[in-house]
Amino acid sequence: MRSVERNLGNINNSSYNKTINYLMIVSRITFNNEKRLSTMKHEYRKHEKKLYAPKTKPELVVVPKQKFFCIKGKGNPNNEDFSERIGVLYSLAYAIRMMPKNGFTPEGYFEYTVYPLEGVWDLTEKGRQKFDKDELLYTIMIRQPEFVNQEVVEKAFEIVNKKKPHALLKEVYFDEIEDGLAVQMMHIGSYDHEPESFKQMKEFVDENGLEIKTLAHREI
Repeated sequence: MRSVERNLGNINNSSYNKTINYLMIVSRITFNNEKRLSTMKHEYRKHEKKLYAPKTKPELVVVPKQKFFCIKGKGNPNNEDFSERIGVLYSLAYAIRMMPKNGFTPEGYFEYTVYPLEGVWDLTEKGRQKFDKDELLYTIMIRQPEFVNQEVVEKAFEIVNKKKPHALLKEVYFDEIEDGLAVQMMHIGSYDHEPESFKQMKEFVDENGLEIKTLAHREI
């Protein structure tokens, strides 16, 4: 397993003195040639490496406001319910990605690779006492390009409700989230070995005079 680990905290270090969340800086590419802008495909793995290909050691980063389709849930991510929630999110994400081929081109639309699944994970009080995957609380989400607005969101729901209706669609919501200053690292290995990555991040926090704000963390 290869995932980006992100957590939340406050910086008390005088060099920063700002709120943090464990994430990264978005690379933005601009072009003077409008035709090139419309035909150049945005690939997050290439154009936003700081966000989607972090180092395997903790680093301090800044994550700007981003747009997401989100859905909340509870329980073991190996269960069918979790897979169904993922499927609903991707249905909406691809509805937007394919809009021009279906006769509707949003203002400012550009070719892009659909963003990966992300999740903010926490535990119930019972789960904190004794870890149990059935006690996991999560909000999973898929980021959307900057051109996506309420009109585009409503159009996506309209398309999916018509072509691939699902009872969970009513639980999906559109949100803008700004994690801001954060610490992150790439975790490589089993989910069962994640505590080692969390330990490294905690040591980084302590060494840099930071303060953890919440035990919830983000994974990509």
